[in-house]
Amino acid sequence: MRALVQRVSEASVEVGGRIVGRTGPGLAVLVCAMRGDDGTAAEKLAARTARLRIFRDDEGRMNRSLLDVSGGALVISQFTLAADTRSGNRPGFSAAAAPDDGERLYLHFAESLRGLGVPVETGSFGADMKLRLLNDGPVTIWLDSADRG
Repeated sequence: MRALVQRVSEASVEVGGRIVGRTGPGLAVLVCAMRGDDGTAAEKLAARTARLRIFRDDEGRMNRSLLDVSGGALVISQFTLAADTRSGNRPGFSAAAAPDDGERLYLHFAESLRGLGVPVETGSFGADMKLRLLNDGPVTIWLDSADRG
């Protein structure tokens, strides 16, 4: 699985002109399930996300995690993180999980974060969503479950 993690002061997601999810200080997390991913990958990526030390400590250093600061997470499905841009100008998305698997793993990721004590709100899988956020820092980190055993 892949995640693009952004430290935010606030974030919200809209579907059809209605806000369906929001968070205050914490993270906006764009998540993509890849072919071959399973529940274990979702759980490990959720744990890495929750423990990623990208929040400022008392000395101003990025040394605290989402868990340390009691922040929330807005989790959004984002199959385009699977984009293959190595050839031509049109990205290919064949590395993304099939929609049923993608939705199941996206929801499992969100539930795994909740299980760690993180308040989580989500977007709407497969919908045309409008994401608004105020990136804090800015801090944006790319995580990939394939990067670790």
